[in-house]
Amino acid sequence: MNKIGLIIRREYLSRVRNRTFVLTTILMPLLIVLFIAGTIFLSIKGKEKLKIAVVDDNHFFERNLKNSNDISFEFPAGVDTANYLQKGYSAILLIPKFEGTQKTNYVIRSKKSIGLGSKETIEGKINAAIEDNMLQQSGISRSQLDSIHTRSQFAELKSLQEHGNKTEESNQALAYGIGYSCGILIYIIMLIYGMMVLRGVMEEKTSRIAEVMVSSVKPFELMMGKIVGIGAVGLTQFLMWVVLIIVLTSAVQAFIPHDTLVQVQALQQHNGNMPGGGMVQASEQAQQIYNIQHTLGTANWPLILGCFAFYFLGGYLFYAALFAAVGSVVEDVQNSQSLTLPVTMPIIFAFLIMSVVVYTPDTPLAIWASLIPFSSPIVMLARIAYGVPGTVPYWQLILSMLLLVGGFLFTTWMAGKIYRTGILLYGKKISWKEMWKWAFRRS
Repeated sequence: MNKIGLIIRREYLSRVRNRTFVLTTILMPLLIVLFIAGTIFLSIKGKEKLKIAVVDDNHFFERNLKNSNDISFEFPAGVDTANYLQKGYSAILLIPKFEGTQKTNYVIRSKKSIGLGSKETIEGKINAAIEDNMLQQSGISRSQLDSIHTRSQFAELKSLQEHGNKTEESNQALAYGIGYSCGILIYIIMLIYGMMVLRGVMEEKTSRIAEVMVSSVKPFELMMGKIVGIGAVGLTQFLMWVVLIIVLTSAVQAFIPHDTLVQVQALQQHNGNMPGGGMVQASEQAQQIYNIQHTLGTANWPLILGCFAFYFLGGYLFYAALFAAVGSVVEDVQNSQSLTLPVTMPIIFAFLIMSVVVYTPDTPLAIWASLIPFSSPIVMLARIAYGVPGTVPYWQLILSMLLLVGGFLFTTWMAGKIYRTGILLYGKKISWKEMWKWAFRRS
């Protein structure tokens, strides 16, 4: 055990003292923020901007068909399917004469294919225009209809989760953001640190350092020391990120005016209402800060951070052992690609499943994927953000953790047997079939 400790210390200190570790620790959160901001920016800027000419035989769409930020409808004279492009339009919408309530097909023509989102938006606006026209035919004037549309947009849905005899406020948008962020972070960490283990084992094998080391320690001890040492580096990085976020949050508060902070505290004490009046009395900045803090406060952060640390370590140990086993049988990166594919594919599939689970966290797919050790480190975190024991019952969380512990004990045992044979084997191309035989042969 003392020998494993020495190997862990060597692996840990050699990486923590590296300048690359400091840079990645500082830059990784910034890169994640930039990635999220860039995704949002591109999703906004990447939307189609359509200018559509409408040919209407019903003569009521011009006063009922509403424009949006991305789609504008115009009713020009003399524009047809032959010249709409020359007139500066992206597409032309042909609406035939409706006969009563009979279903009628309308056609939109364009040189480029219109995206699915834009197609659904156009369909919705046409159906809304037909509905408005029917209401006007029933005796409701245009001004009354516009007034109803304006005055009816006041509903704000507040989501509450029941826990026994008490209820707690939940926020689906926050849960989605936390679940997706945690999932993609675990996905990146497992791939980066898993490949780090593989490269470390492979380098020691090709440089023949492993031959010297196994003369004084057992191969299994060498493998475990490397896995745990690199895992400790990742955990240190995670803790430093938490501290960095806390420091940055405190630093940001120092730039907020004192009067605004006093108003925020008053709003917090009175559940969003200023003493003696409504929330309107607070400044807009104070209301925004309160709303952000109130939204973030709906999440169970101690549980989320604790589960993140557990699933990070569990998922890392589960896959790092397999990466170490691959690294022990290869001598260059090119030969490792075919062997790492069966290890990396479950991680990629888990990420794809997580992308679905963040929208629907309580489906059979979500439940099973959050229990199976191959995918639970990524998928379970996406579900936990929606609430425990509401969305994730305690028995599912406990069972998922136990299966993950059992999973990494099994992969570590199997990888140890492969490592013991492969680390001293040179000049031979190994397949997973042979590695499987090494793992389960009687020693």
